[in-house]
Amino acid sequence: MKTIEDFNFKGKKVLVRVDFNVPIKDGIVSDDTRIKESLPTIKKLLNDGASVILMSHLGRPKGVDKTFTMKPVAKHLQKLVQQDVKFSEEFIGEESTRMAHELKPGEILLLENVRFNPGETKGDKDLAQEIAQLGDTYVNDAFGTAHREHASTATVARFFHDNKYFGYLLANEIKNLESVMHNAQRPYTAIIGGAKVSSKIPVIKNLIDKVDNLIIGGGMAFTFI
Repeated sequence: MKTIEDFNFKGKKVLVRVDFNVPIKDGIVSDDTRIKESLPTIKKLLNDGASVILMSHLGRPKGVDKTFTMKPVAKHLQKLVQQDVKFSEEFIGEESTRMAHELKPGEILLLENVRFNPGETKGDKDLAQEIAQLGDTYVNDAFGTAHREHASTATVARFFHDNKYFGYLLANEIKNLESVMHNAQRPYTAIIGGAKVSSKIPVIKNLIDKVDNLIIGGGMAFTFI
C-alpha cells in the first residue's frame, strides 16, 4: 500500500479524490465531518509545495443540477484551511483545465460535482482520461466511495501507473479494517447499516463466521425483518 507519506509532492499538481458528500441546508454545510477527515491529506500536500486539485461527488444528481453544487463546500473548506479555495464552475472542460494548469504550488482548486457528468458513474474511460490530464499525480482519499468503479475513483487511477497513492484517511481505514478482520478482540460485534442490501450481502457473508454478534440497522433492516 503506497501512501502519500512515501513521497514529497513539491512542484506537483496533485489530483485528489475526496469524499465531500456532506449535508447542506440553505446553502450552508451542516456537518463537516467528512471534510475535516481529509484535512491531514490536504495539509500534507500543501506543506510539500503541491498544487492541490480536489474532486468529489455530492448527492445523486441526474446530470447538471445546481441543487447539488459543490460551491458551499468550497466556501466551508476555505474557512477550515484558512486560505483561498478556488472553485471551478464545471467538473471537466475548458475552465477546469485552465484553472488546473494555472494553479500554483500551495493553492487549492475544488472542481464542480463529478456526478454532473453521466460518465462518472459509468466509469467512462474517456472521461477518466480527461480527468487524468489535470494532474501529475493521483491520490485517493475517498474511503466512502473507493468501492465504486467510477471514473474519478477506479478508472482514472489506471492512467497514473506508479504516480498514485492512498491519502491518510483511506490508508488508515484500510489498516483498521485489516485489524478487525484478522486480529479483532473478543467479543467481536459488527454493525452494518445502509439501504442497499445487494452491496452488503458479500460483506455479511464474509463476516458471519468471524463475528460473535452481527447487528443490522439502516434501511436494509426492514428487508431482514
